[in-house]
Amino acid sequence: MLHGLIELPWWGYVVVALTLTHITIASVTIYLHRHSAHRALDLHPIPAHFFRFWLWLTTSMGTQQWTAVHRKHHARCETEDDPHSPQMLGISKVLWEGAELYAAAKQDAAMIETFGRGCPDDWIERNLYMPHQNLGILLMLGIDVLLFGPIGFTVWAVQMIWIPLFAAGVINGIGHFWGYRNFQSDDASTNIVPWGILVGGEELHNNHHAFASSARLSNRWYEFDIGWFYIRVLEIMGLASVKKVAPRLKTGEFKLNCDQATLQAVITHRSTVLQEFARDIKATCAAELARLSASQASLNIRWNTVRRWLKLDKAALPAAEQARVSSALESSAVLATVQCMREELGQLWARSNATSEQLVQQLNDWCHRAEASGIEALAQFSRRLRCYA
Repeated sequence: MLHGLIELPWWGYVVVALTLTHITIASVTIYLHRHSAHRALDLHPIPAHFFRFWLWLTTSMGTQQWTAVHRKHHARCETEDDPHSPQMLGISKVLWEGAELYAAAKQDAAMIETFGRGCPDDWIERNLYMPHQNLGILLMLGIDVLLFGPIGFTVWAVQMIWIPLFAAGVINGIGHFWGYRNFQSDDASTNIVPWGILVGGEELHNNHHAFASSARLSNRWYEFDIGWFYIRVLEIMGLASVKKVAPRLKTGEFKLNCDQATLQAVITHRSTVLQEFARDIKATCAAELARLSASQASLNIRWNTVRRWLKLDKAALPAAEQARVSSALESSAVLATVQCMREELGQLWARSNATSEQLVQQLNDWCHRAEASGIEALAQFSRRLRCYA
């Protein structure tokens, strides 16, 4: 039987394949995603070029192309212009054809120019990595076969399928379709657990969309971001510098009136604010929906529809569900008030022309109306909001 330069027991080849693919995942999450696309950290030239070289060997993905496609995903998330939204294209399409969607998106030269600025443009990028993208993966095949013999083909195949399946498929697909949400980001992003080892922390996708420029993707005590662990090791070694992490929401003493600090906390933590709003009002909406269903059998609206409305906003629902929600809002003053108050809360960070003093006054007015609405859940949320610091 033919062997390569290195002969291993069967489990040794499994360890090698998993280790090599894990290096690729670390390269994607640290270099391409957090460093290049979002500028959440600076990397020393040594790890930066190692990651770039390794990605050329194992994925044939160019830094500028990947960065541009990902930035467009954030800028056009859950719209027809999103390169890989399962909400628009269907979960099956993105899960199983994520690599094809990426390949199609990177052909748009105008998009690359718009969203791919600030990426490497040195001699090796222009003369090797970009014009000879497939040469790297062929070189990787030769190295695997030379080191491990015929089994090297299998090791190489595992390397080649890892990113298309787990990154392009699982993260871009399932990460916008199934899972739990810590934050009410303006999209359908979710967190998927427990795939942290397999995808480098990228499974915490809702956390990332809520704070896209954060170098740390974990937010709750039970969430593990192994990519953040590697970044901290690089930082200790002087090979990385973290620029930004997601801020933590702090609470202080109750205030009779909102002030600048309250406003700043609400705007900074808007995803958390909307998440807490949905959580606090959920029981009230469920009770009101049960009352409506008992009195109007023809209403035909499910709790799951209202729950999605609370999480994603009415405009993000499919047309059929929007019609059902509209019918429920017309039939219930409670649901209509909740909808109105939620929309007005979201407008606080959308009013770019208002002064900070005007926004503070609008926030105060919102709190007073919430507490005078007769809906106890709204009043409780308003009182807790005025403790934000």
